[in-house]
Formats: sequence, C-alpha cells, structure tokens
Amino acid sequence: MTDPAAPASAGLDPAAVADFLAAVPQVGAEPPLTAELIAGGLSNLTYELRDAGGRTWVLRRPPLGHVLPTAHDMRREYRVISALRGTVPVARAYVLCEDPDVIGAPFYLMEKVQGEVLRTRAQCAALTVAQRRSAGESLVDVLAALHSVDPEKVGLADFGRPEGYLHRQLDRWDRQYAASQSREIRGLFELGDGLRAAVPVTQRSTILHGDYRLDNVMMRLPAAGEGPLGEGQAGAGPAGEPASVAAVFDWEMSTLGDPLADLGLLLTYWEEPGHPSKDILAAAGGGLTNHEGFPSSREIVDRYQGATGLIVDDLDWYIAFSHYKLAVILEGIHYRHERGLTLGEGFERAGAAVPALVEAGRRYLDRTR
Repeated sequence: MTDPAAPASAGLDPAAVADFLAAVPQVGAEPPLTAELIAGGLSNLTYELRDAGGRTWVLRRPPLGHVLPTAHDMRREYRVISALRGTVPVARAYVLCEDPDVIGAPFYLMEKVQGEVLRTRAQCAALTVAQRRSAGESLVDVLAALHSVDPEKVGLADFGRPEGYLHRQLDRWDRQYAASQSREIRGLFELGDGLRAAVPVTQRSTILHGDYRLDNVMMRLPAAGEGPLGEGQAGAGPAGEPASVAAVFDWEMSTLGDPLADLGLLLTYWEEPGHPSKDILAAAGGGLTNHEGFPSSREIVDRYQGATGLIVDDLDWYIAFSHYKLAVILEGIHYRHERGLTLGEGFERAGAAVPALVEAGRRYLDRTR
C-alpha cells in the first residue's frame, strides 16, 4: 500500500536534477536543490523544487510503476503548455528531460504560479459568494477560450487525429481497463458498448485539455478572500478584483478532438446545491462546488454555449462517456495503489468509486434514448 511516511522527495533525486539543470542556463538553479511532493494529484507526480537562493519551480514526472501505454506523456504536456502560452493561462515551461536515466523517468520543469488550488470542500466554503461565482465563470470562460484556439496557429496542427476521436477514445479506455484489470466491474463493458452504439456527430475539432476541472487550475483570488484556504497563497489578486484562473495544469490527456468531451467532464465533476451529493467523485477531485455562488450546471452550459456557439443537445452522451472514462482511470489508480505504487494520500478511495461511476454513467446514457 501507499506509505504515508514516504520522504517528501520520494520518486525524485534532487541532486540528479541539479546536475541536469547545470546545463540549462535559462533556469539558473543554484544547488543544492530540495524537493517536496505537492499533494492533491492522483496521476503524474508534482514536486516543488527550491534552490539555494530560495527560488522555486515545479517539476512533473510520471507515477511510479505500471504506466499504461499512451498515458503520463511528459513530452505531450510540455509541448502543449509551451504552445498555448499567450492564448490561455498556463505556467511557463522551462525545460523537458526525456532521458530516463536522470531520475528514472522523463520530466519537465515549469514556473511556480502564485494562487490557490481549490482541492477541498473546506477551501471552497471559505470563499465568498462573489468569489465562487467569478471563479466558476472564469473556469468556463477559459475552457471556451481554449476551444477557440486555432491549433495550426500555435503549432499544434499535428497534436492529434481529430477524425474519429470519440470512437478512438472508447477503444483507448477499453484497452486501458484491460491493461490494469484486477477485478470484474459489473456493467463497465456494457456501458462502453452502449456508448459506442450512440456516438454523436462531432460539430468541430479543437484543442482539448482532457481532464478539465476546478482542482486542475490555479485560481487568483481577490485579497478580500484571505482566510483558511489551504495550500498556495490566499489573496493572490488585488482586493475588489474577481477571482480568475491564473493557470491550467495537468495536460497529460490533451489532444485534438471533440470539445464537448471537455464540457461533459467538467459537468461530471460539478456538484450544485440541492442536487444529490457526488461523494463518489471525491477520490477524483469532484464534489467541490456544492456552495452558494458557484454557477449551476445549466448556467455553465449556457455560458459555454454563448461563447462557442456549439449545440449541446447530445450533452448527456458526453457526460455518460466521462463517467466511463473516469471509472477506467480510477480503476488504474486502484491497481497501482494495491501494488504499493502510489505516493501520498487519497488513493485508497479510488477503487470504491468505480462501480458507482459505472452506474451513474448508465443512467446518463439511458437519457439519450
């Protein structure tokens, strides 16, 4: 099982990173380096690096052990955030290391963005109503802006194969489940078959994030919101300004494809007051938005549709697909956790969420018939 007492730099050799960065003058790191694992993610590992002069960066590397084919691609993350800089909020990417001999896996280094990652319900509860409203609206606006970026103009025309994207996604997640299957999940294959029989027509292809949700962005919060907000720096923005997305992270599943797949996933994670709890998504970063002020799902859809002009009649299919995708991802995390290949906390909840996700996905799919 996961060792909660693992050292903060487990999975990373700071001295080896320092040796590599000695040949990267644009970073200018002064050894020795220290590293601390940043809690919260359940897939790629993220560390804060600090040098002898007190400067900080963020390093990303794949998880330990059993990396599924096509998953956890550091080159892909590095390329997309480098290309998107200046179009949507992303961290500055400094350098990519593809030599696995340095730390045991490829990695890349990016700037540390100031702000707040909203990972817990307590953090969201501590925000003002106005902050929740503006944070939710900014989240939607950035997604719409991403889907408006011309891939060719930013050098990403060959970043994916948009034709047949949804069919290939279904095939991919079938393969991913087969590669990490350790138990039978009732209804999972049937959900995949049902989705495959009702694939909607893609209206247009765009750059996709692939895992777009509230806790995969850094929020810049007005100073008036200072309080018990957990990690990061509360009040990163001037008083009186609305909350806004400072940077979007975790691009490992980005590609070219159907933009409604991103919207469907965001809505899968979204929880609103008066609706049934989404505790099943706590292991994946969901269930954070059940507080006054956050936009409703309907408001999210209307705002996104107004910005993009896309027709959303088939949205239930995309939400069903997102449940299927998340079920497979969490099953892979459960597989790694059971073999002691995870670092940090929260992994023990992943396996229990899978059957409930499959059942919820089936209900959304039934609504399309």
